[in-house]
Amino acid sequence: DNKEERLQYFMATPALMNTYGTRAATLVKGEGAWLWDDKGKKYLDALSGIAVCGLGHSHPSVAKAVAEQASVLTHCSNFFDIPNQEELAENLCAVSGMAKVFFGNSGAEVNEAAIKMARLFGNKKGLKLPTILVMDDAFHGRTLATLSASGSRRVQAGFEPLVSGFARAPFDDIESLNKIAENNPNICAIFVEPIQGEAGIRIASDGYLSRLRQFCDEKDWLLMLDEVQTGNGRTGKYFCYQHSHIIPDIVTTSKGLGNGVPIGACLASGKAAELLQPGHHGSTFGGNPLACAAALATITTIQTEGFLDRVSALGERIMSGLRYELADLDHVKDIRGLGCMIGIELTKPCKSLFSKAMGKGIIINVTADSVVRLLPPFIMTDDEADHVVAILAPLIKAFKKD
Repeated sequence: DNKEERLQYFMATPALMNTYGTRAATLVKGEGAWLWDDKGKKYLDALSGIAVCGLGHSHPSVAKAVAEQASVLTHCSNFFDIPNQEELAENLCAVSGMAKVFFGNSGAEVNEAAIKMARLFGNKKGLKLPTILVMDDAFHGRTLATLSASGSRRVQAGFEPLVSGFARAPFDDIESLNKIAENNPNICAIFVEPIQGEAGIRIASDGYLSRLRQFCDEKDWLLMLDEVQTGNGRTGKYFCYQHSHIIPDIVTTSKGLGNGVPIGACLASGKAAELLQPGHHGSTFGGNPLACAAALATITTIQTEGFLDRVSALGERIMSGLRYELADLDHVKDIRGLGCMIGIELTKPCKSLFSKAMGKGIIINVTADSVVRLLPPFIMTDDEADHVVAILAPLIKAFKKD
């Protein structure tokens, strides 16, 4: 009955499918920007559980909301009205400028909802094969439709045949769209991430989303934005598209919405708002009272405690520190970011930096083989931000010798 022995047993159990390879540590506690493993070592989480815990770990407002709701009603199904769900939908519509919301449980699920909505839209227009224009190097999820929409052969390999109905364009390239539209009369929507997170924090140029909005209006296409990672304050606005002062037809979000409690949202406006009707789509768990309580506490805290301004200042502090420390290094190709989405691109693959950083007590991520990705929680202090720079910069400096 020893707790340590039980932990050790479950660490070694063969009962789990090996979908994640060897785990880096056994984490058992979190508070603020910090995590602790089963040996008592603590780590500064500069990844927020992959852009999930924007308010940090065990945030008091979220923890209280979840505990109180769990003692009253956890689940009742969508056969019934759910007050938390209705209040959350109203809050999300208010903060986003959108009109309607469908709730799922994850980013992939709400991206599936968006894909289905585009199919409905295309079929209503009488298109033979409704086609969604997606981007090179995109990542939309790991279900069959969302991995088919993604641009990574690594994600798709072994799962053929892929789902049809997708065409592909270069990211952040408006000029390519006219030719693609001419060659494919069945396109009915564009699906794009404002910042390609998994592709290495690739940020669209100023005006890109505005021009996409104009292009879709001219072609009578839906503009669908995947803000699974960029939403919920991550870039300094509640949604990233708000930097561009546009309203998409559909926007999806998940990761940071419940600060660790699984929930996703597909929001629609304009001609997309009434596409889904009874029988078109559903979810047993989507928008349940518990998940919505967590999301309500999260969105309220982000909006009322000045976190959107803090995100911008925090991200700029980390980027400025890294640019100063890593200036003129031949093996550092670029340091870029928006708000608390930061990428440090090196000139060669750098996966080993993840374990090196873990050894120094910092959790980071390496994506696209050669980009160190930082997604710090919004509650991180200036001292903690400086600690990230103080630990990470020497690791990157020394990496040239490896």
